[in-house]
Amino acid sequence: MKSKFFNSFLVNGSLAVICLLWTIPTIGLLISSFRDRLDINSTGWWTIFPHRDWVSTQTITPGPEVDRNQPMTLAGITAPFEQFAQGIEKDGKRYIWIGNRRIGYLEVDEYRWTANTTFTLENYKQVLAGGDYKATLKDGTTVTSIGDNMGRAFLNSIAVAIPSTVIPITLAAFAAYGFAWMKFPGRKMLFALVVGLLVIPLQIALIPLLRDYVALGVNGTFLAVWLAHTGFGLPLATYLLFNYISELPRDILEAAFADGASHFTIFTQLIIPLSVPALSAFAIFQFLWVWNDYLVALIFIGASPTNQLVTQRLAEIVGSRGQDWHLLTAGGFVTMVLPLIVFLSLQRFFVRGLLAGSVKG
Repeated sequence: MKSKFFNSFLVNGSLAVICLLWTIPTIGLLISSFRDRLDINSTGWWTIFPHRDWVSTQTITPGPEVDRNQPMTLAGITAPFEQFAQGIEKDGKRYIWIGNRRIGYLEVDEYRWTANTTFTLENYKQVLAGGDYKATLKDGTTVTSIGDNMGRAFLNSIAVAIPSTVIPITLAAFAAYGFAWMKFPGRKMLFALVVGLLVIPLQIALIPLLRDYVALGVNGTFLAVWLAHTGFGLPLATYLLFNYISELPRDILEAAFADGASHFTIFTQLIIPLSVPALSAFAIFQFLWVWNDYLVALIFIGASPTNQLVTQRLAEIVGSRGQDWHLLTAGGFVTMVLPLIVFLSLQRFFVRGLLAGSVKG
């Protein structure tokens, strides 16, 4: 009994630690995406939680009569500029110089409980904006900058990911049903050929596909990406769905055949509803693959601003705004939010469909 409890505690504890380690970066990304530029550059995202830290309670600006090259007497403390710049702690307070020797002031801090709870939506507004964007800073001034146009890229990614997921699932479901329940010459050889296509990497077909797309005039369009992802997603989808559909109860289908149902009726009325777990499992795989794809989109769509996907747009933001962490975190979370919704919505089917589609017998 103790051994069983210990094993259960060890397994559950390990899973909890792994989930926590995977979740913390996501939480940090989400929190940072709502923080101001100055807050991100000066403090960590975890400072939004209550903690003890130095909090400014008073500022003292010396007048022009104070010689800053000599020891200064400020707030009852006499010390040279170098000591004030490093910070002087006395009676539970810290006296630290902010700025340089010529332009600056003395800040008086107290060590107390605090939390940085200042949040803003300006990061998302600038990232999603498509043209000139006006932002209001903390001091009330208004600055104009160019939006990063991730709103259009987000819609483009939806327009690419949904057809690139639905088309291969639909074709693979028909093919899997045919391989599982319809007898025709060469069925086993064709299925072996489909399984063999799993080992062919997408990268070796990029150049031949690009030449064909240019010749057909479809390069630079969403259709080119749909066809590429469909072609290379079909083998895995067919394999998973075949193993799942072939294990469905034979009695149900034989009863349907005896009642005069056609193959199409059985497929739409019985096979599809019973195959929801397997379909959902592959939908998660395919959608996440297409949504996070960068290479295929870059080659077949190009760098056109009107057709860019979120991965391409985020890569450009990293290149042009590498120091603007408030924008990078907002852009990163924009690319994550829809895949998270899809996975959380279909996760209850994920394990059941994956196991049923990959292990037979």
